[in-house]
Amino acid sequence: MEPFKPFSSTFVAVPTENIDTDQIIPARFLKTTNKQGLGEQLFSDWRYDANGQPRPDFPLNKPEAKGAQILLAGHNFGCGSSREHAPWALQGFGFKAVISTYFADIFKGNALKNGLLPIQVDAETHRQLLSIAQEDPAATLTVDLEKQTVTLPDGRAVKFPIDGFARRCLLQGVDQLGYLMDLDAAISAYEGTHPARVTTTAAN
Repeated sequence: MEPFKPFSSTFVAVPTENIDTDQIIPARFLKTTNKQGLGEQLFSDWRYDANGQPRPDFPLNKPEAKGAQILLAGHNFGCGSSREHAPWALQGFGFKAVISTYFADIFKGNALKNGLLPIQVDAETHRQLLSIAQEDPAATLTVDLEKQTVTLPDGRAVKFPIDGFARRCLLQGVDQLGYLMDLDAAISAYEGTHPARVTTTAAN
């Protein structure tokens, strides 16, 4: 993963509540262990008609969605199964962050481990963002993980919560294993300060 740095971007709203992981990436696309191409299948059953053609009225198919790196989602986003393909598909489309009033716990954990930032905001801020999305599709938000803020077009900075360890890993651009590997020298030095333990087994 790359270190998560502050960025500004337009955002696209899919405000349906209780969007589960089977809608984010339908089960028929889970045969692959490769992330490539999953972005094309994001919200597949909503984005495409029975003939596989894009539905022009779906938010991700509209011209203003191109290049958007932030998804504004509805309440309880990512509920359902624990598939890791869900954050993969969102990232494959180009999203770096998802904003909602609540995220399902397993989805949130998978997102953080894969470098996708779930930003939880209060209901009033969410309503304001929905209004902005409808009135000005070109409006941008600024996300700063180090400060734990998302700044709205009017300049208001909204704080969001995040697990401290997950935040540290994202800022450093490492997963949990990478974090431990970076501490290898310190672990070896600590072990070197202790005498080797000898284990003896009593004879039967």
